Amino acid sequence: MAKEDNANYYEAESIEVFEDIEAVRKRPGMYIGSTGLRGLHHLVYEVVDNSIDEAMAGFCTKIHVVLEKDGSVTVCDNGRGIPVGEIQQFKKSAVEVVMTKLHAGGKFGTGVYKVAGGLHGVGVSVVNALSEWLEVEVGRNGRRYWQRYERGKPVTGLENVGATRQTGTVVRFKPDPEIFEELDFKFETLSQRMREVAYLNAGLEILLEDRRTDGEPLVERYKYSGGIVDFVRFLNSSKEAIHKKIIHIKGYRDDAEVEIAIQYNSGYLENVFTFANNINTHQGGTHLIGFKAALTRTINE
Repeated sequence: MAKEDNANYYEAESIEVFEDIEAVRKRPGMYIGSTGLRGLHHLVYEVVDNSIDEAMAGFCTKIHVVLEKDGSVTVCDNGRGIPVGEIQQFKKSAVEVVMTKLHAGGKFGTGVYKVAGGLHGVGVSVVNALSEWLEVEVGRNGRRYWQRYERGKPVTGLENVGATRQTGTVVRFKPDPEIFEELDFKFETLSQRMREVAYLNAGLEILLEDRRTDGEPLVERYKYSGGIVDFVRFLNSSKEAIHKKIIHIKGYRDDAEVEIAIQYNSGYLENVFTFANNINTHQGGTHLIGFKAALTRTINE
């Protein structure tokens, strides 16, 4: 019986195999949640998360995010820069592998990153797959390297474009109108996330710049030396605090690091924000359960 005549036909030729990029473009919602505004902004978060990983590893102190007039976004950091050497398994540069292969990166037990956020190795390749075009520039080993992709596929090789004294990675991308229902980034949405990330990483400077305006670009700078202590102070700024000094606890056990900041106010509503590896865990989790249990036990004792 011909397979087109029978919906129950299921043989070897029924199996479709997609390459990494094709799979992402086929089902983008599996990777970024939606093709609406939430998914659109998620692209920026994923690129920024890679820079945040460099900051948590101690190599990045500044991140610059720019909303360009043409609808693209530029994310620049002063970290170590993506490695540019060839990965023999693929006969391609490490930059190209990171940009085109899912689950490729320094986050899988190599020891490069003790803590990592985002989509854990698929983030920037997903951004590449869902972009009309993407350009990456790397400063490393005294040289600048550049490569361009279109809809996730390289259209140039990794080119050595000159000397530099700087290190870091610049990613420029334009979301693909074939994928996304909306293409207008909201400054307020990105501002909230960048501020939050800056609070979670004490001393890290993040610049958010909107060049889509007719006049001078709109620029906001986020840098908080007090980290989450400053975050709690900000959250309670319009409330009456019961104690002026914010309780701050930080500790390590095995491979886990925990940091907590607490300040009670005169209100009756609980307001608890939880994060794991810089990701806002809106639904809570074992970290929140453990905190509440420890707090209750301590007060009872």
